[in-house]
Amino acid sequence: MSDFYNTLQHLTARFEIKKMIRLISVLILLLTLQLTGYGQEATRPMTQRDFNSLDWIIGEWQRSDVRPGFTARESWEKVSDTLYKGIGVSMKGTDTTFVEHLRIEFKSDKIFYVADVEENETPTYFELIQLTDKCFVSQNLKHDFPKVIDYRLDVNELIVVISDAGTKKMGFVFRKN
Repeated sequence: MSDFYNTLQHLTARFEIKKMIRLISVLILLLTLQLTGYGQEATRPMTQRDFNSLDWIIGEWQRSDVRPGFTARESWEKVSDTLYKGIGVSMKGTDTTFVEHLRIEFKSDKIFYVADVEENETPTYFELIQLTDKCFVSQNLKHDFPKVIDYRLDVNELIVVISDAGTKKMGFVFRKN
C-alpha cells in the first residue's frame, strides 16, 4: 500500500509541476504580447481629415497645476495642411527653466507628434496611434521617457499625460486663454 501511496504522491507532484510550468509559459507569452504591443489598436493609415481634426489644439494654453511662483504654457498654431507648430515654456518667476519646440506633422499616411528639447541631439518623433475628435495618443517605445504622450480636450481644459507605457506617469492640466 505504501508503494501505491508513494507512486500516487510522485505522480501528483509531477502533475503539479507540469501545471506550474504551463501557467508560467502562458504568463510569459502574455507578457511578451503586451510588451510588443500585440492586441493594441493597430495604426491605420491617417488622412488629411484626421489631421484636420486636431484643430482643437490651436491656441494659448496656460498650465493650471503649477506650484506657486511658477508658470507654464503651451501655444499651438496651424501653419499648413501638414503642420501644426507649438512651443512649451516653463518659468520660475521671470527665469525660463524649460523650453520645448513642438510639431504635429502629417507625412504620407502617418501623423507624428514631434518634441525638440535641448537635452536631445535630434527631435523625437512619436507616431499617433489613437485619434478621436478630442484626443490623441502618440508613442515611441524606443525613447527613454516618455514613451507615450496623451493629449485630451475636456471642455476648456487640455489634459496631457506622459508615461513610460507602464506605471510611471506625469500629468499636466492646461486651461485655454
